[in-house]
Amino acid sequence: MHQIRASLATHDLVERLIAYEAALDRTSQESLSDTCHVCERLRRALSTLFGADGYCTLMARALLRAKREAPSLTDVKINDDGSIEGLTAKATEANAVLIAHFVELMKTFIGETVTVWLLNDIWPDLLGAPIRIRGRNRDDQHDLAVEAQEVVQTRD
Repeated sequence: MHQIRASLATHDLVERLIAYEAALDRTSQESLSDTCHVCERLRRALSTLFGADGYCTLMARALLRAKREAPSLTDVKINDDGSIEGLTAKATEANAVLIAHFVELMKTFIGETVTVWLLNDIWPDLLGAPIRIRGRNRDDQHDLAVEAQEVVQTRD
């Protein structure tokens, strides 16, 4: 069976998202991993846009792909409300694989420009710079963050 892997740019982005969530001061919900916080922010924002079923379907597909790449995710499951059970802090790298596959699926189904726009909307102050995902091949010099900023400006 062909194994699908998320791009390096997407993995880098996910590492930034997780690091950002780790840096936030949280006095409540200490038991949740930083990856859970990323997933929870995605769930809250995207369930409104995709609907709870749409979000759950996309996350379940991402989990299926991620399990092929990271077997330590075997016990992880998506609840009916889209929340995730079984993500542990020990499996940080595997957890990042899950989110990377989720972002890749978003790029596939709604396009890279809209994906970047949505991620910038969820994490507007991420490291003080817009989230960027470069094109799929090295020859593509088109910076999607510029397009995403144009979309945001026309939306306002």
